[in-house]
Amino acid sequence: MTASTVDVETTPDGTIVIQPHGVLGADDAVELRRTLVYALRHLRPLRLVLDLQDVHDVDPINLGTLAAACHLGDDHHVAVFLDHTSVSIAGRLSAAGVATHRLRDVGRAA
Repeated sequence: MTASTVDVETTPDGTIVIQPHGVLGADDAVELRRTLVYALRHLRPLRLVLDLQDVHDVDPINLGTLAAACHLGDDHHVAVFLDHTSVSIAGRLSAAGVATHRLRDVGRAA
């Protein structure tokens, strides 16, 4: 990812946590989409958490990718949550179609 990285881990209860860092720009769209689709379609955990505490900005392409991940999760019976977003990013995610119940700990760091 452009000036960013992404960490993926599985918690003891089977939740997959994806934590990108930095700015999610257009150059990051393919890698982020592949990571999310693989986790949701192939690994199919009960829960997938996108921990956005270290994301400073998200471009429109990646906002759409994050919103689409929520719908893909619904299709595959995976609960998708977006944790620790800034207030600004949470507002943009909501405008992109992410349901507010998926946005947890808005404005608070982990």
